[in-house]
Amino acid sequence: MTDSDRSTVPGFSVSAVSAGLKKGNALDMALIYSKRDAVVAGAFTSNLIKAAPVIVSREHISDNRARAIIVNSGNANACTGEAGINDCRDTARMTANLLGVSPNDILVASTGVIGQPMDMKCVANAIPRLVSELSKEAIPLAARAIMTTDSFPKIACFEGRADGKRYRITGIAKGAGMIMPDMATMLCFIVTDLSVNADQLEEAVSGAVNDTFNRITVDGDTSTNDTVLVMANGMAGNSMLTGTEQEEFSGAIKEIMATLARMIVKDGEGATKLVEIHLKGALSKSDASRAARTIANSNLVKTAFYGRDPNWGRIMAALGRSNVKIREQDIDIFIDDVQIVSGGMGCGTAAEIRAAERMSEDEFTLTVNLNQGMFQDRILTCDLTHEYVTINADYRT
Repeated sequence: MTDSDRSTVPGFSVSAVSAGLKKGNALDMALIYSKRDAVVAGAFTSNLIKAAPVIVSREHISDNRARAIIVNSGNANACTGEAGINDCRDTARMTANLLGVSPNDILVASTGVIGQPMDMKCVANAIPRLVSELSKEAIPLAARAIMTTDSFPKIACFEGRADGKRYRITGIAKGAGMIMPDMATMLCFIVTDLSVNADQLEEAVSGAVNDTFNRITVDGDTSTNDTVLVMANGMAGNSMLTGTEQEEFSGAIKEIMATLARMIVKDGEGATKLVEIHLKGALSKSDASRAARTIANSNLVKTAFYGRDPNWGRIMAALGRSNVKIREQDIDIFIDDVQIVSGGMGCGTAAEIRAAERMSEDEFTLTVNLNQGMFQDRILTCDLTHEYVTINADYRT
C-alpha cells in the first residue's frame, strides 16, 4: 500500500501547489477540504504575539465547525498588522467562494519568515489551482507543501473501529526549529471520518496536545504561528461514541500526535540525536515539569549530547537553577540504564565511558531522579549542533 493509499480519509480531498512564496518553485500552499460539514477542534500558540492566521482561525473555529483548511509556507504573515489580518480574511473569502461555502468555515494557517507582507497576488493565483486539483490521494504532497526547514515530510495514520464501522485518522505536521512548549513552531492538521461531537473532539485534542506537542523542545523558542487543527466529518457513519470508544479515539489521536511530535524533534534543525528526558521523584507536578524543561533547554546540556559527553555537572547545574525543591545529595542520574550520578556524586570514569557509548546512538534516555516525591514528567529534546547555527544564520537569505 502506498503512502497515498494509507493516508486517504473518506470525505476529505487535498491539494498542493507552488504559489511562488518559497524559493525554487517548491510546493508552498495546500488545501484540505471536507465534502460535508466537519466538527473541528484546535490548539494555538501560547506566544502573546500571534500571527494573523492564528487570530483569524481562532475566530472561525469558535462554532466548532469547518469545511476547509488553507495553509502556506514561506511567509508566516506574523507582525504584519491589520493588513495581515485582512490578507487572511481575503484568503478565506476567495477559497470559500470557489468551494461554495461560508468564509467562516475556512481555517487559515501560515509558516515561514516573520514580518514580511503576504504576496497576495501569488495567493490569489494559487487558490483556483488548489480547488481544481483537489484529490483524495494528495495528502503526501500537502505534507511537503507545509515544510520550511524540515528535512522530511511528517505523516501519521491510524485505522480503528467504532460502532462496528471502520474509521481512519491521518495527520500531517511541519516543524524542525523554534520548537518549545507550549506547542512548538509547528503546524499540524489531522482529519478523520469518525462521527464525534464537539465536546468529544475537544476532549481528545486538548489532552493529546498536552501530552505530546507540549512535551517537546528543540531550541527553547515558541513561535507566533503554532497551530493544531483536527477535523472530523462523520463519513464513517458510526453512532454516538460509547465511553470505551471515546477512550480508544482519544488514544488514537494521542498516538498520531505523539508520532508526529517525535518526528519533529528527530528532525530538529541540525539534530543528530533524539533524547527523552525522564524526570522522576519530584515533590510536585510543577517541579517535575520545570526541572525537565530546564534540562531539555540547556544549551550546555544539549551540546554535551552532541559531543557524546556524559557531563553530568551541566545537568546538576541546570537543576540548581530550575528553582525546584531538591537536595544535591539525593539526586541520581542515568544514561539509559547506566548510572553516572548516585546521591549527587559521580559514579566514576568507567560508568561515564559506558554512558558515552550509549550516547553515541541516535536515540537514548536521560533519567534524573530527584528522590523528593512521587511526581514525574517526560520531555523529548535533541542535541545542539553546528548545523543549527548554519541553518538559522542564513534563514532569510
